[in-house]
Amino acid sequence: MYERELITNELAQGIRPMPQGVAWFADLAEGEQRLALRELTQFCLQAHATEKDAEEAIARSGIRPTHTPAVMLTRWRLHMAGLPPYDLPRAFRLLVALLAVADARRRERHCVDGCAHEWHQPAARPDTGPAAS
Repeated sequence: MYERELITNELAQGIRPMPQGVAWFADLAEGEQRLALRELTQFCLQAHATEKDAEEAIARSGIRPTHTPAVMLTRWRLHMAGLPPYDLPRAFRLLVALLAVADARRRERHCVDGCAHEWHQPAARPDTGPAAS
């Protein structure tokens, strides 16, 4: 698993604190930020995020419902990599929250007895997690 994938999944699962993730995202070059948002969008779709998850994701993210990424999400426009640079951190927080909502539901329904999804096992790897950073 790539570093971006690992970090975003740890954030969504609550293994890594969001302030640490926001700082990591802020340190990325703009092109890397946009790539991370595209990947997060794909993760959300793979986790079967739904339009109904938008309200909870907005609440969890801590961004205002009037910010552009939140408005886009309520209209189910997930592809946020084209936003202006000042909105990228908001989109990041929002998509991580959306992934958290959808992936938690997926884990409760489909992975309750364990699974082989690599992204559900990051804490089991000795080279990952907040202590390894």
